[in-house]
Amino acid sequence: MDENSFWQLIEDCKPMTPDPDAGQLAAALTSRLVAGPLGTVKQFAEQLSWALYRLDRREYGLSLSGDAFLYTRAAVVAAGRETYDRVLRDPAEFVPFATGGVWAENLLYVPDQAYEHITGEEWGRRTRYSYESYSNTAGWAGS
Repeated sequence: MDENSFWQLIEDCKPMTPDPDAGQLAAALTSRLVAGPLGTVKQFAEQLSWALYRLDRREYGLSLSGDAFLYTRAAVVAAGRETYDRVLRDPAEFVPFATGGVWAENLLYVPDQAYEHITGEEWGRRTRYSYESYSNTAGWAGS
């Protein structure tokens, strides 16, 4: 799964009605992933981690605790590529997510749930990039 396929999957699974905690999105994504090969689940996890890692920067997270910052970054991803790209270009676009308490914690569990559904085992997931808050050392340089 490349970056374009990742964002297309997010778009395809976004519900038509408001989804404040991304629960509907997460359920739809999980269903789609379990219908495919295990490799797609792993590739989705890589793309999700990369997207979250790219938002793990000082200009976005100074006012948020670690978990709140992570769940808020997940909400930006859940909002789709257009919004995500806008936030990457202009950190001021992150403010409504941070101040509005918009979280999408459910999105974080999608790869693990899909993996477990397919294999029957828990996944000790390791991705190239960590999505944990403050793990992007270059993004926090100078703070």
